[in-house]
Amino acid sequence: MTKPRLFALLISLMLLGSLSCEQSKSARAEADDSAVKVQTEAAAVPVSAKGNAGDPENAISSPSSSGFTDADFDRHINELNARMKRKLSSGQFAIVIQKPFVVIGDEPKRAVQQHAETTVKWAVDRLKQDFFTKDPNEILDIWLFKNEASYRKHARLLFGDSPSTPYGYYSPSHKALIMNIGTGGGTLVHEIVHPFMEANFPACPPWLNEGLGSLYEQCGEKDGHIHGYTNWRLPGLQKAITSKRLPSFKTLTAMDTSAFYNDDRGTNYAQARYLCYYLQEQGLLVKFYREFLAKQKTDPTGFQSLRKVLAEPDMDHFKNKWEKYVLGLRQGYAVRVD
Repeated sequence: MTKPRLFALLISLMLLGSLSCEQSKSARAEADDSAVKVQTEAAAVPVSAKGNAGDPENAISSPSSSGFTDADFDRHINELNARMKRKLSSGQFAIVIQKPFVVIGDEPKRAVQQHAETTVKWAVDRLKQDFFTKDPNEILDIWLFKNEASYRKHARLLFGDSPSTPYGYYSPSHKALIMNIGTGGGTLVHEIVHPFMEANFPACPPWLNEGLGSLYEQCGEKDGHIHGYTNWRLPGLQKAITSKRLPSFKTLTAMDTSAFYNDDRGTNYAQARYLCYYLQEQGLLVKFYREFLAKQKTDPTGFQSLRKVLAEPDMDHFKNKWEKYVLGLRQGYAVRVD
């Protein structure tokens, strides 16, 4: 290359770098003008065998398993930013794309990124490994608020909600999981189960939807799979057993939404959870889920599938055996990382 051509090339590169720098300054200045400041970042994605995840050509067209592309997520985040600016007068939020969700938090970006990777991605990968083949039908937001005051304030400002729980909840109407992450990640994992159940088993009865969700309120990893441990629901369940207040499993599985959530709600949750826990400990939980999913048209409550997988023709006899088993459990768990 001749010296004049080399000199011209260097001048062009310098001008390009200067333009890029000025654009970056302009973008930062524009962002700083807004009272609601947003930091957006995609969660780390490993390079797949099909190509480099950082390749712009791949990035434009790469869909999630639900069929949403990166462009879909970009549009979603633009709409999200506009909504935050309309509804919030102040605050600073970090946004992390952790497919199939978008995670938004009012903690520092590094903390939000950590929640996205070590709780959301961890749970999604393991739930899909054992139970779910489809992602949620829409891009859903996971809002992580740093404490109860922030959680209640923003639930009201963003959604017009007054939460009945201090921990968090899933709102299908708002297409959002709204969490007080200051209480830990257990409720977040619980709530992640629900949109996956909607996508994969829309007719799932409330006992299994909440039983599986609450099983993973206290969870870890065992032999490479998600594993639920005993938790705070156990003492109340044991008390209900000793006072002979539990319905039969036929009654529990037949409960509609109104009965399950309104008639002794806490006991129903606990009974469903520890039925799932028992199935898990017997190595039957995944087998039961798949059997029930396959037979849902002829067995809409799951009771017949439960009896088949347990190999228990007399479910009243099984209930007595299960109650003795539950009474022998102790609250607490041991975490094993494989």
